[in-house]
Amino acid sequence: MDWLSLILWLVIGTISITFLFFKKRYAYWKDRGVEYVQPTIPLGNLPFRRKLHFKEITGNIYDRKSGKSPFLGAFFFATPAVVATDLDFVQTVLIKDFSTFHGRGVYVNEVDDPISAHMFSLDGEKWKSLRAKLSPTFTSGKMKFMFPTVVEVADRFNANLVDLTKGNGTLEMKDLLARFTTDVIGTCAFGIECNSMKTPDSEFRRYGSKAFDDPPHSTLFQLLGSIYPNIARKYFHMRVFKKEVSDFFMDTVRETIAFREENNVRRNDFMDLLIQLKNGGSLEDEHSKKLGKLTLEEVTAQAFLFFLAGFETSSTTMMFALYELSLNPDIQENARQEIEEILNKHDGKISYESVKEMVLIDKIISETLRKYPPVVNLIRKCAQDFKVPNHDVIIEKDTTVVIPAYSIQHDPEIYENPEVFDPERFSPEQVKNRHPVAFLGF
Repeated sequence: MDWLSLILWLVIGTISITFLFFKKRYAYWKDRGVEYVQPTIPLGNLPFRRKLHFKEITGNIYDRKSGKSPFLGAFFFATPAVVATDLDFVQTVLIKDFSTFHGRGVYVNEVDDPISAHMFSLDGEKWKSLRAKLSPTFTSGKMKFMFPTVVEVADRFNANLVDLTKGNGTLEMKDLLARFTTDVIGTCAFGIECNSMKTPDSEFRRYGSKAFDDPPHSTLFQLLGSIYPNIARKYFHMRVFKKEVSDFFMDTVRETIAFREENNVRRNDFMDLLIQLKNGGSLEDEHSKKLGKLTLEEVTAQAFLFFLAGFETSSTTMMFALYELSLNPDIQENARQEIEEILNKHDGKISYESVKEMVLIDKIISETLRKYPPVVNLIRKCAQDFKVPNHDVIIEKDTTVVIPAYSIQHDPEIYENPEVFDPERFSPEQVKNRHPVAFLGF
């Protein structure tokens, strides 16, 4: 047999084995009697040529729901996944059987990329331990404790806005609001004065933007990393954020902590609470418990999570809210009247208590989050084999469960005329009449 024939047989054999592998793999849901969307070799239900947002990929699957099953089977490459289509099942995953689905299946690499090891990305015992330590820092009392710091940044934002509106030019609100949230989080989470309104290209904002806009790998490679995390960590040392971004935030936290400890500086911010946990393993109040100390890497990762969770989500939510108010001047005027009336009751001062009284503003924000959810899909990973209630189906351990929040919140069967901006959807009466997990904005 000559070399050409040998190579030809090798190619034919490889193709045949690959085809048989995918054929067997793609029979996964059919063999279990589960409704599923027909996959295509080798990407499964991922688009082959068209570039689609992940909300459109999961949305296309969600739209095929028949109502007979609480979820549809799907495939991301050769990996089976669950796409939730029933609100009772969503409630089971997120609330009733949370202990089985607490993992998020987010790629993390503690060794090569320590800032990726935050509470949102960790699973299992590490997540439980970190959650126990950090939960006391997110009580309403602690948020109230930080509120004056937020108001201080807001006052500077308003002062700069007055100067900017004196000209006749157009203001880019997305950029302005991103600078505002950068300053709030920079101050509350990292204890530094960014002043992005005066210096838009500040170092903190520049590296913060890199974390979102300049990932170290392509979207496809990131997806592969989340599906095959052990291979990505062990053989490719795949990072979530570029080394320069990780180094910047590590250095920032290290320097901030050193300055505060050397000069005995205390502030009403998240960093102060993290330093307390780093040094004593508890928070300084009458109900404090020993929770175990945080390492410098853990402090940095949690401060960075505060940035990730608040920077883009808050600025885009405010941007879309302002956009909708510009399209709905009657709602805008009612919101303005509510703010003026409540501030008059509080001597014209914005406080934690006065903001809590702004019912219409709360509805506007909720409706904005419904129509424009910052997180379009919630991801959970099954920690153990799970029998779906009222169905003869087992979701196997390590199966990814996708909850398409965007699709649910735009489902006309749940929200009538879902593309219409209507804050009254969040009146107490309407909220009471909806399913508890019909709103997944946050």
